Amino acid sequence: MSGTVKKVTDVAFKVGRTIDWDGMAKLLVSDEARREFANLRRAFDEVNSQLQTKFSQEPEPIDWDYYRKGIGTRLVDMYKEHYESIEIPKFVDTVTPQYKAKFDSLLVELKEAEEKSLKESERLEKEIADVQELKKKLSTMTADEYFAKHPELKKKFDDEIRNDNWGY
Repeated sequence: MSGTVKKVTDVAFKVGRTIDWDGMAKLLVSDEARREFANLRRAFDEVNSQLQTKFSQEPEPIDWDYYRKGIGTRLVDMYKEHYESIEIPKFVDTVTPQYKAKFDSLLVELKEAEEKSLKESERLEKEIADVQELKKKLSTMTADEYFAKHPELKKKFDDEIRNDNWGY
């Protein structure tokens, strides 16, 4: 196996083991996101499987003596010479450097969106807790207690009363 192919398959195998697929799946909230994530995981597994099987195997050696007996020495030697002179070019990655900066900026954007989402989740959880508390206390709460929690409404009502605007 050529060194480059072995390195690629080794890296793909290690990356496949380090991805926390279950952890990422728990973060998904919509059914569409879950479907897309399942498609991504399936595609990754297929590519990884191909790298582990198809491209990681050494080709079977050619039995030149077998062909010499059936075809002839001169022709087989010519094929052998040409076969052994073939040089497989090494892969030079020109794509990754182009997208590295874009990927890094997306990671920064992702972190910012994550922080924003967490702050919004905290705010919503607090609001839910407040509404639940209000729901429990609503039947026994006085207007003064309610206005103490919502001074902007007290000011609005006071202004309406002061201006003789009784909502009619």
